[in-house]
Amino acid sequence: MPDLAYLDQLFATKRRLETEGESTAWLAGRLKELRAWQAARLARTYDDLLRDPSCQAAVEFFLTDLYGPQDFAQRDADLTRAWERLKRGLPAAALEVVAPALELQVLSAELDQAMVARLGDKAVTEPSYAEAYRAVGRSDARRRQIDLVVSIGNDLQRLVKFPLIGLALRAARIPAHLAGFGVLQNFLERGFAAFRQLGDARMLLDAIRERETALLQALFNGSEEPFRPHQSMGARGV
Repeated sequence: MPDLAYLDQLFATKRRLETEGESTAWLAGRLKELRAWQAARLARTYDDLLRDPSCQAAVEFFLTDLYGPQDFAQRDADLTRAWERLKRGLPAAALEVVAPALELQVLSAELDQAMVARLGDKAVTEPSYAEAYRAVGRSDARRRQIDLVVSIGNDLQRLVKFPLIGLALRAARIPAHLAGFGVLQNFLERGFAAFRQLGDARMLLDAIRERETALLQALFNGSEEPFRPHQSMGARGV
């Protein structure tokens, strides 16, 4: 079972970051622009896996539910409101996915705000992104992002090995929506369904770690074209 005090801390940090991110129209607009650019970059990086029928659902789950540019406020509100019911109604293993997902959102929000501060009014392009990325630094935080994504994937991979968890999630669907935490329920169901379809997640998770680490290293090393070799890496070559 996730540590409640730790979740409380994550919620508080996330609310603070959301308030800061909406403090001015300029900042909100720049964050939206940056996140849209990052989402497009991720889609290019994993285009080969998105076209692989066995991987497509799991890659889309990462791109939309974990790394996507959308607002997660409703899902976090669902979790805050429904925590007592959820921990009685869902397997603890399913809820273990929630804490790292929330930590990933908090860490990404912190880094995004730091990136916007460095970008200023510059358009988000590969050169300006690379310059801001190096200026922000925080390589440990960037590596932690990658670790969290892989950890969430491993947690979901473990979940699909227990058919009763899938039954419990389906049984909780109607009560969850009636109780007002359907967004969180949908998140858990999508993750479970995506990894059940994927089967062995090692190839996908290895590809994520390999490609994101390669990009991180290229950016910090000052590569003239950090995105080029990173995007051309094949799924079977990692």
